[in-house]
Amino acid sequence: MNEQSSDLRETVRQRYAAAATTVTEGAAACCGSGPTAVEVDANFGSGLYDADERAGLPAEAAAASLGCGNPTAVAELRDGDRVLDLGSGGGIDVLLSARRVGPTGKAYGLDMTEEMLALALANAEKAGVGNVEFLKGTIETIPLPANTIDVVISNCVINLSVDKPAVFAEMFRVLRPGGRIGISDVVADDALTSAQRAERGDYVGCIAGALSFAEYRAGLEAAGFTDVGITPTHAVADGMHSAIVRATKAATTATGPGAQAAHAADGSCCGVSACCTPAEEAVDPAVGVDEAKSAAGCGCTS
Repeated sequence: MNEQSSDLRETVRQRYAAAATTVTEGAAACCGSGPTAVEVDANFGSGLYDADERAGLPAEAAAASLGCGNPTAVAELRDGDRVLDLGSGGGIDVLLSARRVGPTGKAYGLDMTEEMLALALANAEKAGVGNVEFLKGTIETIPLPANTIDVVISNCVINLSVDKPAVFAEMFRVLRPGGRIGISDVVADDALTSAQRAERGDYVGCIAGALSFAEYRAGLEAAGFTDVGITPTHAVADGMHSAIVRATKAATTATGPGAQAAHAADGSCCGVSACCTPAEEAVDPAVGVDEAKSAAGCGCTS
């Protein structure tokens, strides 16, 4: 990572650490009146969630929300799914996901900011939710094995990454064959140059680092994703939109940088480590080797 990228990442980290501190200190200082919400405009934040969704969640989870959408509303989560939220912040999307996947599923949150992770853990404890786990790390290097996640969600975070191709490859790697993404993110009109995007807002404000519609689609397809769909929902600046991004990892063996990264990371093939050797075993301990290969359409089944 070059110096400029390192500086941008640190700027992002500082901004979200400060946001977590604002919520935490606001909750401590308000004498029961509720936490202080992070100040954002109407295009971002907890107002994008229905009141019914926020009901039963700690007020701090909503107060720390800085996203541009509601990915849990579009990700089609199912009972038993294993969900990963990239840039989980105060945990609102992780807690909502945990509700939807039920006790047989699990929701992971990944964040690089210690302050946000501490807030998210406190929110999970207050909510009494047990099927969640929060991980420290960056979205360019996800600390989970390949082929273990059913759904990847994210709420206005990928635009903040300094290496978006790495994020796309990592999403592809951790998803099981047949897995999918349901993401809210800021996307720019194709006609806008990088300089014009920067004129509309700064990097930590989720504007300057946004990809165009064409760039987003090309990046996902280069990583190996299929059925890519990008649907704008509302404007966040001139020529800049909050959008729903959906894509699928094919159920059969895929090609491309994302698929190659999945194989290289742990030597797995179609959800099986040490594929076609006496030591092979399913990456997911809940299924057998033959079942894992059959579900993934692996070419080596004996």
